Amino acid sequence: MWVRRVVFAWLIPAAFVLPVWLLVGWAVFDAGGWAFLWVLFLAIPSVFLGQLILSLLVRARGTVRAERAVSWWDVGGFALWHASIVSLGFFDPAWWAPVMVLALFVAAGLFWLELWQLWREARPAAVYFRTDPSAVPGAATTRGRPGESTGVDQDVFVIAESGETPGDHGSRG
Repeated sequence: MWVRRVVFAWLIPAAFVLPVWLLVGWAVFDAGGWAFLWVLFLAIPSVFLGQLILSLLVRARGTVRAERAVSWWDVGGFALWHASIVSLGFFDPAWWAPVMVLALFVAAGLFWLELWQLWREARPAAVYFRTDPSAVPGAATTRGRPGESTGVDQDVFVIAESGETPGDHGSRG
């Protein structure tokens, strides 16, 4: 349970830490000018917004808010996504492109996983209502011979539509 709670606590700070890591990784591993443009205009905003959206989808679930812990599916998905983002910060040209594609696929899969979990928790379930007729006012039933009185006065209200008078309904024969 403590692992799930640590991941829950890590989700919001990760939105700030992971983009900063990409910028620091660019500087430390001397990635070059084009990589700097990629980091500055694509990677940092994408990771920041993606992490915030995913974090809000996780926190939208009632069980996560109640337990203050994510599911094991979340632990695995975020671990894989964060590991791919951290590995992108090393900027090694030999494996950078495949890891970038992996990170995009993992992010998309994690998004759909979060939506699925949210829908599964929020979907309407079958609810059966049973009421005792004696508990509902005005719902007295006759349980005897036909025509036997129940002892309950029942009022009848007639609501007339426009153009009609209440007396038009009273004479049925």
